[in-house]
Amino acid sequence: MNKKVDWLLVLSIILLSVFGLIMIYSASYIWSEYKFNSPYKFVRNQAIFFIIGLIIMFFISKVSYTYYYKYSKQILMLCIILLILVLIPGIGTVRNGSRSWFGIGSFGIQPSEFTKLGLIIFTSKYVTTHKKLLPAMLMTLFVFAIIMLQPDFGTGTIIVMTIFGILFINGMKMSLIIKLGLVGISGVVGLILVAPYRLSRILSFLNPWSDPLGSGFQIIQSLYAIGPGGLFGLGLGNSIQKHFYLPEPQTDFIFSIISEEFGFVGILIVACLFIILIYSGIRIALQTTDKFAKNMAFGITFGVAFQALLNLMVVVGLIPVTGVTLPFLSYGGSSLLITMTSMGILLNISRYTR
Repeated sequence: MNKKVDWLLVLSIILLSVFGLIMIYSASYIWSEYKFNSPYKFVRNQAIFFIIGLIIMFFISKVSYTYYYKYSKQILMLCIILLILVLIPGIGTVRNGSRSWFGIGSFGIQPSEFTKLGLIIFTSKYVTTHKKLLPAMLMTLFVFAIIMLQPDFGTGTIIVMTIFGILFINGMKMSLIIKLGLVGISGVVGLILVAPYRLSRILSFLNPWSDPLGSGFQIIQSLYAIGPGGLFGLGLGNSIQKHFYLPEPQTDFIFSIISEEFGFVGILIVACLFIILIYSGIRIALQTTDKFAKNMAFGITFGVAFQALLNLMVVVGLIPVTGVTLPFLSYGGSSLLITMTSMGILLNISRYTR
């Protein structure tokens, strides 16, 4: 057992989170002042979650990962129960068109965020103890179906991509991936037929200027933020788009404000921090000799990588808007807490590497 802390991973986590706090304040203080009569509403909430998340991360880093092996089924079952409960009116609350939150005062808890980690733990154990991968795939699609009832396509997509990543490194054949991809495309077509607003999102992605004041508004304003950034940006606090142009820029589109205020240099810094974090996660996964720990480390790293990639692709207009936050940087307590918890597990696994 290696008792040393992986300080490279810890440093990248703290730098991303602190920079996230700075940018949440910069992106939100105008909207926060207008809506809540205080410029510190969003950054104060996020700071509370960051402190709690930091405590949880270091506490979890001391808990042996073998604990999750023992209780993987119970953890996933609890996550599924919460996913079902949030769909019940009066228990779950609707935000931005999705019934995916438990409201606790001014805070909100999103159970689908916890399901990401729960399903990674369950799948990591299952592929460690079983040779057949099909049941793990079916469980993933079952969870995806529940999440789509909210609906939350972005989180569901990240979960599917993450689990398929774990299954792929455990021998899932490419032919099966292609078949499942075709099934997924058929499912997307079905979802569009059920809810035509999704078609408008796709059309606005292909040509945002076809509906500049409607479905294409966010992407257009995001591009207007990124464009003027140049090499060094307009400077911290000098964003124009956060002045009621880009809706709630502290959440999904915070990277647009980073690009506007810090330019290419800011983009490069954020990219380097994510690369260091992902490199650290993959290194930990490759160095551990325990198959369950290896699968969990890969799954946690894949989850952060896919979520960051999906968010950045949305912000620059490469894919339709999905409502996915940027890990560590976007405003969102549930996302930050579960990401910090995942990092705690990764740090614990690193203590058992060669």
